Amino acid sequence: MWDFDLGKALSAMRQTLPFVLFRMAIYFAITLAYILGTGVGAGVGYGVTAFGDNPGSGAGLGAMIGFGAVGAVVYWVREYLLYLVKAAHISALLDVFEGKPVAGGQSQVTHAQQVIKENFKEASILFGVDQLVKGVLGAINRLLLALTSWLPIPGLQNLMAFITRVVEMSLTYVDEIIIAYHLRTGGDNPWQSCKTALVLYAQNYKTFLRNALFLTLFMYLLAFLVFLVVLGPVAGLMSMFPGQVGGFSFIVALVLAWSIKAALLEPVAIYALMQVFFKVTEGQQPNPEWEAKLDQASDKFRELKDQALSHLGGAKTS
Repeated sequence: MWDFDLGKALSAMRQTLPFVLFRMAIYFAITLAYILGTGVGAGVGYGVTAFGDNPGSGAGLGAMIGFGAVGAVVYWVREYLLYLVKAAHISALLDVFEGKPVAGGQSQVTHAQQVIKENFKEASILFGVDQLVKGVLGAINRLLLALTSWLPIPGLQNLMAFITRVVEMSLTYVDEIIIAYHLRTGGDNPWQSCKTALVLYAQNYKTFLRNALFLTLFMYLLAFLVFLVVLGPVAGLMSMFPGQVGGFSFIVALVLAWSIKAALLEPVAIYALMQVFFKVTEGQQPNPEWEAKLDQASDKFRELKDQALSHLGGAKTS
C-alpha cells in the first residue's frame, strides 16, 4: 500500500528529539501568542465599551483585532520559521536517513541551522526556492488532471479533482523533500538541484501520489482528533476572558491543533516521504520529456530554470 517504514520515521523522531522539542517550543509559543493576543484584545475592547449603552460589547471586536495582529506577525516571520525551524530539521532528519552521527541537545539544532545557512545564504533565498517549488508542484497536479480529463470513464474527472485537492494539501511535505534532495546532493546552486528533483518527482508521480494521499489523510485525521481533545480545555480557558468571546474557542483550538500537527506530525510525514523519494529515484536521471512538459505547463518551472542559469552564470563570473 505504501513504500515507507513508519517505524523508522518514528525512530527518526526519537533521534532528533532535541529538534522535535525545539519545534514544540516554537509552535506552542505561537499558540500562546494567539491566546494572549485574543485575550488582551478582548480586555481592551471590553474596557473601551464598559461604560457605554451596551457594556462590554467591544470584547468580540477587540478579540478579533488581537487575533489578527498576532496572525500578521506570524505571517511576517514565516520565512524565518522555514529557514531556522523546518529546513534545519530536514537537515537533521537527513543525517539520520544517511546513518550519520547525530549530535544531541542544543548542538543538534545549532549544527542543523548552520548547514542550512551554508546551503542557503539568506532566508529569502530558501523562501524564494520554496515558493517556486510549490508553484511547480501545483502545476504537476493540474497537468495530471488534464492528462486524464479526456478518458471516457464516468466520474474519473471528479475523482481526479478530489485527489488533486488532497495531494495539494500534502505539498508542504513534498516541497520540503525537494529541499532535502538539494541538501543531500550538495552543490551551491539550489535552483538547479531543486529543478532536477521536481522532474524526478514528476516522472514518479504515481508512487508519490499513493504515499502522499495516505500520509495526508492519516496526518489530518490525527490532527482532527487532537482538535477534538483540546477544544474543551480551550473553551474553558476562553470563558475566563471578559465579554462574549466564546466563539473564538473554535479558532484557538484549531490553532493549537495546527501547532501540534506542525511540531509532532509533520516531521513524521517528511521523513516517510524522504524514504519514498530517495528509494524510488535512486539511480534515475531526469526525463527530458517530463522536463519539456513542465516547461510548457508552469511559468514557475521556467522561472526556476532561469534562476538556475543565472546562478550558474554568476558563479562562473566570480
